[in-house]
Amino acid sequence: MEVKEFYYNLPEELIAQTPINNRDESRLMVLNKKSQTIEHKIFKDILDYLQPGDCLVRNNTKVIPARLYGKKDTGANIEFLLLNRIEGDFWEVMVRPGRKLRIGTKVTFGDGLLEAEILEILNGGNRKVKFSYNGIFNEILDKIGLMPLPPYIKEKLKDKNRYQTVYAKYEGSAAAPTAGLHFTEELLRKIQEKGVDIANVTLHVGIGTFRPVKVEKVEDHAMHSEHFYIKQEDVNKINMAKQNGKRIIAVGTTSCRVLESIADKDTGFVKPCEGDTQIFIYPGYKFKCIDALITNFHLPESTLIMLVSAFAGKDYIMNAYNEAVKEKYRFFSFGDAMFIE
Repeated sequence: MEVKEFYYNLPEELIAQTPINNRDESRLMVLNKKSQTIEHKIFKDILDYLQPGDCLVRNNTKVIPARLYGKKDTGANIEFLLLNRIEGDFWEVMVRPGRKLRIGTKVTFGDGLLEAEILEILNGGNRKVKFSYNGIFNEILDKIGLMPLPPYIKEKLKDKNRYQTVYAKYEGSAAAPTAGLHFTEELLRKIQEKGVDIANVTLHVGIGTFRPVKVEKVEDHAMHSEHFYIKQEDVNKINMAKQNGKRIIAVGTTSCRVLESIADKDTGFVKPCEGDTQIFIYPGYKFKCIDALITNFHLPESTLIMLVSAFAGKDYIMNAYNEAVKEKYRFFSFGDAMFIE
């Protein structure tokens, strides 16, 4: 299968640069796989499509303000993007410009609140660094770090919390699980009042989620790895819904990837566990656990549009994307959503 089969033409003005005022008033495109129809709704209408006994599975990771601007002792400007806490104060970071950061180089951030020393150059050019500071690392990060917005967002984010779901809990992501950005506390309360169970998984989203697919053949792409865990109480909710013949609805591709990574191939049941997933879902994949998916609109030729195509059928999805362009939906992280059932 060729990567170019997942291309669609997107006018730049449809890439959402800022979040809309009310989270749950984004537009919602509803796709029904059986009838192959397309409906145009508002996100809060998702309530009409959820049934008592369904289990909504969301990713409760929290984005850290992972972008840091600092200086070398020579005065040169340096940018860090925190990717992964290796342990304690040791991190894997993406750096710019890389050529200036040899082993032993020190970089200072926030007028000396934070200092980093380059310990190792990793595969792909990332660096292993050790941070030094006085106080609590996360509090310093909150003070001097910026939200790591994707490269296609050029506008400055006025409110840090808008690149965070209302249920974000466990810090560790370098990008938001964006399908969850549409939910409000009130909408989640109404969903529960309707008899829908809500379960959590935690997958820390890596910056690899934005990495372009550079091969011609889909099957040749090497998928990035992301860390996840799921607790017993959440496993119980998912398995109960499965047992009762109800639907598992994944909020976003990250929740979907966790569930499909851990589900039993025969029953679709899941177990509590922690690990790393490199699962790459593209057309031909047989889904084991999820029955419906809430997701944003993804980049052309990305692994995420391939995942959605695997779930709903490539031609149907590509038609829906072309319709979304025609109807001037807002695309990507701060954009509109799609519900596929």
